[in-house]
Amino acid sequence: MSSSEKTEGLVIRQADFSETSRVVTFFTRDFGKISVLAKGAKRLKGSFEAAIDLLTQCQIVFLHKSTSSLDILTEARLVKRFRFQSRDMNVHYGGMYVAELLQLFSEEFDPYPHWYEAAIQTLNDLETCEDFRLPVLRFELHTLQVLGLLPEFEQCQCGRSVQNDRENWSLWIQQGVLLCSQCRQSEQASRVLTGQFLTILRKLVETPLETPFTDIITPGQYKLLRHLMTALISQVSDRRPTMLGYLQF
Repeated sequence: MSSSEKTEGLVIRQADFSETSRVVTFFTRDFGKISVLAKGAKRLKGSFEAAIDLLTQCQIVFLHKSTSSLDILTEARLVKRFRFQSRDMNVHYGGMYVAELLQLFSEEFDPYPHWYEAAIQTLNDLETCEDFRLPVLRFELHTLQVLGLLPEFEQCQCGRSVQNDRENWSLWIQQGVLLCSQCRQSEQASRVLTGQFLTILRKLVETPLETPFTDIITPGQYKLLRHLMTALISQVSDRRPTMLGYLQF
């Protein structure tokens, strides 16, 4: 038994299946991550043409099998192909990193429509941005928030609130909790975070992705943000994502 399903999705992965066909992984608005067999996709004039290239957004129709066999892609209509005009390869790698995070942290048929919209917004931002770091950082934060794995940046685990911009704090990466100077122990230590830095971090989390972030982030703050996000993402995924090795922050 199978049912025909229609949705919108972003191509996040491809793999050869045969001489003429591919297995294509989409992150979709309505079904989350799905992997489908695209028969004839490798032919020069196949049914899907360029609609299922990596990082294309498209409307798809697929046959969802009730058995463990692969679902079958029957239609794919291109909505948008993301074209990163910048000569900075970091912009291109940033788009690939978005796809990698979706692949790493999503489960088959587990929908997160807001996460899908966040990915599309981030790719749109990368098309036009002057600095790739901000869209990438915001998507990382949103990803952890969607998964319920984003630490709280407002108070220590003991309940003490962040109020003084000059006070020093630290983040216990393994537990994902903020620590004040009184609670911090040597085995839990990480880089020092000031109250001012935590304010910037909270603003990044609280500002919707569709709203431009206008606060100035200094080079030192970007460096610390990168250190924290790499540690948090790597902790959650049990490894350092591949595309982080290509991005030059």
